[in-house]
Amino acid sequence: LLAQGAAWAECPGAVAKACDVVITMVGYPKDVEETYLGENGLIAKGRQGALFIDMTTSSPALARRIAAAAKDAGMAALDAPVSGGDVGAREARLAIMVGGEQAVFDECLPILKCLGASAVRVGEVGAGNVTKLANQIIVALNIQAVAEALLFASKAGADPAKVRSALIDRKSVV
Repeated sequence: LLAQGAAWAECPGAVAKACDVVITMVGYPKDVEETYLGENGLIAKGRQGALFIDMTTSSPALARRIAAAAKDAGMAALDAPVSGGDVGAREARLAIMVGGEQAVFDECLPILKCLGASAVRVGEVGAGNVTKLANQIIVALNIQAVAEALLFASKAGADPAKVRSALIDRKSVV
């Protein structure tokens, strides 16, 4: 990336010093907390008026803490986790679930539209992560439903592989 023009920064705070808008997507809530609230974090070193968009699937309570700290420092923050996976990211087809103030959302919407097929403000800060958690419940229940359906089919004497093909694959006639 450096050879292609990216700039190196020693810490998140160095990025915040150089940017008006910072988008993050890191591993776990502890990483989000350190990135934003750490000694060399975005909020400690950021500029007045900076906008932060955290796209990590994280904690709603942490998103609220970050937004409050950002506001106290003259900045703003949104929680904006995504659904769509790596393919959605590469093809800018992510579903972005945003929590935050309406005015901040409106200001960031042109950026979000570059990243996803949809960006919906679902409420105040933290609501983006609540929505992502709801999404994950739906995903988990769908996986469980498929498993139960295939188990049912198998116990009823049907070939589970062919049932799966008939219900899910729909690519060919077997």
